[in-house]
Amino acid sequence: MLSMLFMMSIILIISSVVMILASVLSKKTIVDREKASPFECGFDPKSSSRLPFSLRFFLIAIIFLIFDVEIALILPVIPIIYTSNMMVWSYSVVLFIVILLFGLYHEWNQGALEWSS
Repeated sequence: MLSMLFMMSIILIISSVVMILASVLSKKTIVDREKASPFECGFDPKSSSRLPFSLRFFLIAIIFLIFDVEIALILPVIPIIYTSNMMVWSYSVVLFIVILLFGLYHEWNQGALEWSS
């Protein structure tokens, strides 16, 4: 009982010392002017916020988000392959992928995937 109490106190002391050292060493002594500003992305907060924005960059970002969500929707389909009807599972997955491919073809046809033109 006494050895367990001794071991717990040593663990508590060591973890406290490590946390205190980490908090002391991680503090910056010099405050960076750019980090103190509300915008850390390179925009000057004193200038106008209505600067022109590249529409192509916005479209590429939206397409990336669509395909990112697509991956999040396809991943849960894999574990349910064993518990569902194989024909229904196949049709739904193929339909989902075909819809995505038609969307990709449409974006490609419209020229949204061409970064420089």
